[in-house]
Amino acid sequence: TGQSEPKTSGQFRSCCINKILPLLASPLFAVFFLVLGGIISRSRKTSLVGLVLLFVFSLPILSDRLIAYLEKDYQLEQASNFHTADAIVVLSSMVRTIQAKNGLFYEWGEASDRIFAGIDLLKEQKAPVLILTRGKLPWSVGKPEGECLSEVAIKNGVAKERISLTENVENTDQEAQSVKKLLKNKQSKIILVTSAFHMPRAQKVFEAAGVSIIPFPVDFRNDADRLSVLDFIPNAEALRRTSFFIREMIGRLYYNLKF
Repeated sequence: TGQSEPKTSGQFRSCCINKILPLLASPLFAVFFLVLGGIISRSRKTSLVGLVLLFVFSLPILSDRLIAYLEKDYQLEQASNFHTADAIVVLSSMVRTIQAKNGLFYEWGEASDRIFAGIDLLKEQKAPVLILTRGKLPWSVGKPEGECLSEVAIKNGVAKERISLTENVENTDQEAQSVKKLLKNKQSKIILVTSAFHMPRAQKVFEAAGVSIIPFPVDFRNDADRLSVLDFIPNAEALRRTSFFIREMIGRLYYNLKF
């Protein structure tokens, strides 16, 4: 027990750093520091720059273009027409834990397309096994995500013996290493299911781990809407999407430097 505590503590610190640093580099923090710095230094120009950035970062026409850039290398695929492989791997990050009167419950987040795409691929006989990752951050409560997804898959007609779960993981790098441990053959090829925006980073990490993948992107965030006057009116959702873009690019930069 004494040997495992430093490792757990180190993992917690590492996870916190990975999650907090992108927040500090977000548009909202940039605006906050510029406006606050302008007030403290009594520089109206500095504060004005911060407000202008807030306006620009909150424009839907900008945020939509940034999200489209994240997904530009991928297209939505049909499970029935897709390639076959040795396993289907669905990455975590689609379930939220809710505290209710009768205990903990689990609801879908934005990326629920991932698990249903994995189920569809399995039913289309594109691979013999479905691998789910036990995603669980140090501050998370409840069971690891893969266990929730396993229950969903079984309820949707997937036989329990066709599902494999990784060990507990906190990020894409750990997911790749854990999946590799489950593959019996080093030459195995997997169908990797994750969100389109996340696929470039996930693909690099899995290939760096020595896992051969076929990308199956889902959960596309760039809508096929026509341009309208609303695209030129700032709103909080556009600011969130711009921040999301910057966070994802920081993640890509980190793994580009690492691998």
